[in-house]
Amino acid sequence: MELSKLLMPGAVRFIGQLTGKKRLFQELGEIAAQAYGLNASVATDGLQERESLGATGVGHGIALPHARLDDLDRIVAVFLRMEKPLDYDSVDRQPVDLIVGLFAPKESGVEHLKALALVSRTMRDPGICAKLRANTDPAKLHAILTEARAVQAA
Repeated sequence: MELSKLLMPGAVRFIGQLTGKKRLFQELGEIAAQAYGLNASVATDGLQERESLGATGVGHGIALPHARLDDLDRIVAVFLRMEKPLDYDSVDRQPVDLIVGLFAPKESGVEHLKALALVSRTMRDPGICAKLRANTDPAKLHAILTEARAVQAA
């Protein structure tokens, strides 16, 4: 599994700021709708439902919200880099500015976990995070994310 297969260039955004987690999930749902044809409100609701089970802020300014959805045939990802970090109830209590949203088919099971592990490994790399934080162009952000894992896997 490669991040380049999960994350389309059109699903990467740089935004200034958002007012809260709910608005963040709406933004992720809207981007997923534009990039992959998902129903934005279903995607948003799925993220909020999963978040109610426990915060997906993993620390170091990174959040990995995710949801399993009906009527989805493959795992897809959305990436947001925020100029102004958002309070997120992360494990380290730090606000987040790098967000990878994952959407998986309801019955994806192990594949969903593999995708989460891939994203987690990628975002744990301090060099990758530094490059992401130093760029605002969505095309460059996409290249950093998708090329990083390919190089490390080789």
